[in-house]
Amino acid sequence: MKVVIKTKDIKLDRALEDFIERKINDLEKFASVFQGEKYFNGYYGKGKPRVEAWVEIGRTTRHHKKGPYFYAECQMRFPGRSLRATSSSFDLRLAVCEVKDELQGQLKQYKEKVIARRKRGERVLKKDLKLDPATRREIEKVKGTRIREEGI
Repeated sequence: MKVVIKTKDIKLDRALEDFIERKINDLEKFASVFQGEKYFNGYYGKGKPRVEAWVEIGRTTRHHKKGPYFYAECQMRFPGRSLRATSSSFDLRLAVCEVKDELQGQLKQYKEKVIARRKRGERVLKKDLKLDPATRREIEKVKGTRIREEGI
């Protein structure tokens, strides 16, 4: 996954950059719905990553010392969908963790939708297939499941 970090009123050191990349890259395992190559040729162009994340961190104000004045925003782009989360906190690392948790919930929901859509299409295709009984028995042996005979 490609992670782009932008800062506002904060100096980005190597430790903070590694922390943000580690937290955001943990979300890549939920993006396993998009099987295949890491890079693809399609809507985004040749050789672009399948999943991209833009993270913006910063301070909401320069002069306040009380209240949640650190914020973190993250936007992830997938083929056909874009997810976004924001958080503000007293600690910058805590704000990044909150953003990660929010995106994780959105990713799980999106992944379930994609899987359900794919399974729905498979059910329709299986129902539309008209196979003779001998071929059906062979498929059942290979898959180890029973295919219901509906209207055949």
